[in-house]
Amino acid sequence: MPTDTKRVRGPEVSQSPSLFLCKNAVKKSTASNDARVDGRQRGQVDVRSVFVRCGLISQAKGSAYIEAGNTKLICCVYGPRETERKDETDMKSGRLITDMRFAPFSCRERGSWIQGSDEKDLSLMLLESLRPGVCLQKYPRSQIEVNVMVLENDGAVLAHAVTCASMALADAGIEMYDLVLGCSIRQEGATYLIDPTFLEENGYNLASGSRENLGSLTVAFLPSLNQISGLQSDGEMGEDTLTGDVRTCIEGCFKLYPVIQQALSKAVRRKAPPSES
Repeated sequence: MPTDTKRVRGPEVSQSPSLFLCKNAVKKSTASNDARVDGRQRGQVDVRSVFVRCGLISQAKGSAYIEAGNTKLICCVYGPRETERKDETDMKSGRLITDMRFAPFSCRERGSWIQGSDEKDLSLMLLESLRPGVCLQKYPRSQIEVNVMVLENDGAVLAHAVTCASMALADAGIEMYDLVLGCSIRQEGATYLIDPTFLEENGYNLASGSRENLGSLTVAFLPSLNQISGLQSDGEMGEDTLTGDVRTCIEGCFKLYPVIQQALSKAVRRKAPPSES
């Protein structure tokens, strides 16, 4: 097979320059038990600053882009279109299909375009979080496709993928019961880190040597209905700790809610026809 000479092929193995800054970042974070690498405080509901935008991709029915710190994701929604599987359940209600992938350059180690097991698990978690918020009975014999691409992974990708996909569904005009917002938390002993970065998620800056109440939690929340649509937990945490972390994540979702509403309102105004003077 001839070689594609027009495509610039990168190296098979590469490393991000930020890897060489990790040691200094860890030293800086461990110098103070309360301060985090990016200046936020431990034990406080202090989410990262978020930039969101809707309607960036004209070829898709709806699209959204979200940037939280160095975590960047984009989502496209296609449909509703005629479903390929015509079984009994599809005749009564529509199907929601989710696909979440990492760009090869999104992680600290270069990945592959082939979907791995982690991406399949994240796609399933994304589906379970979004499904309760979509009125699928309004779209019988149809399917709605949600595609999320992680452009840069700096922690809490599942939570921000839920928020980004929910915005894209709303931008596509899909009927929904409510927006679905996501928030993640990292529990480290008696303290917690809301909206953790990649280093914090992987425990590179563990403040204490204690291994009790150590884990991560991601919550998908319907703010207007005050209901939880999805919950994913890793690690070992006590019942009281887990309950407190869920409440903290809900509080973090409410902090994101006005930003998401404002972005959707701007998208609607851009699509609205000009008023006749």
